[in-house]
Amino acid sequence: MNDLLDYLGSLDRILVRNPISDWLIAVCGALGFVLLVFAVQRAIIRRLSNSERPKATRMDRALINAVESTKLWLIVFVAVYFASQYLDLGKKVEARLDHVITVAILVQVGLWIGALLDFWVASSRMRAEQGNLAAATSLAALSFIGKLLLWLVMLLFILDNLGINVTALVASLGIGGIAVALAVQNILGDLFASLSIVIDKPFVIGDSIVVDSFSGTVEHVGLKTTRVRADTGEQLIFSNSDLLKARLRNYKRMVERRVLLNFDIDFATAPEVIETIPGLLREIVEAQPLTRVDRSHLKALAGSAYQFEIVYWMRDPAYALFMDTRQKILLTIVRRFAADGIHFSSSSQVLRLESPQALALAGNGGSDAPEMKR
Repeated sequence: MNDLLDYLGSLDRILVRNPISDWLIAVCGALGFVLLVFAVQRAIIRRLSNSERPKATRMDRALINAVESTKLWLIVFVAVYFASQYLDLGKKVEARLDHVITVAILVQVGLWIGALLDFWVASSRMRAEQGNLAAATSLAALSFIGKLLLWLVMLLFILDNLGINVTALVASLGIGGIAVALAVQNILGDLFASLSIVIDKPFVIGDSIVVDSFSGTVEHVGLKTTRVRADTGEQLIFSNSDLLKARLRNYKRMVERRVLLNFDIDFATAPEVIETIPGLLREIVEAQPLTRVDRSHLKALAGSAYQFEIVYWMRDPAYALFMDTRQKILLTIVRRFAADGIHFSSSSQVLRLESPQALALAGNGGSDAPEMKR
């Protein structure tokens, strides 16, 4: 109760110490300052946003972002401070107003710098997505780190302005920081994993990857999760730390595509004809553009059939080109075998597998392995 009476007495002294005319001038001056700042802000935005203005630059768009981040409620504090200079408020009130105006200015400066940082990240990301997807992947993490450091610095300035011993505060937070780190270790693990992805770049936005039995195209690399658009259309969300622990296949970085074909020929086929089949297969494959034959062999005598296998490489790994070429090869094999009287075994199966990675993914390496599209 005594504190309330002291406060009311202090307020009464402040009110009595200044005549009504001075209060009116101070209030009008504060309102005028706020309205002036608002009008200047709108005028600058309209001027810089004018699409008909010649020679508009990126700097103009950056200034628009900065001006739009100006907060009127912070300007009110500035206006009150300047208006108070016309009044006699006492040393204690003036000291507190000094603290308030300093905090308001620091917060507004932080907002301006943050707006410029956002503009730089957004414009850099747009340019990077057109050519350098690795840089686009890095920018999200850099933006977060930049803002975190910015506001940490601003917070230290504010605390120092309020008279708090920042050095002692940072030292006292050491033990508390350890406790917090233990409590949020999973989140911190994903955060550091995102930094590892940004720095090491095992994949970037736009890469086609396979994680365990899931496959898709990377859409976004965040601070905690990575989003992948699955080949079947849905969105897959992976924890960054889980991604780094997984065995990941990046098909976007495939330079050549390995193709394996095998099939069975009927045991009734004459041995002389069997001897010609590996060379015939090599000839058919080499006739196609962008192919490089690795080997062509009679692989085994399986059941009631001769089992042949041919391995070749596509110099261009594009999936559509691979499918077109394989189709031409298979049709040519069917025609040549029909013309030469060579019959497939009734149990013959063409192994639809175009990469050693897919062999591993299939798990058994046999003819039942699924076809992987990349």
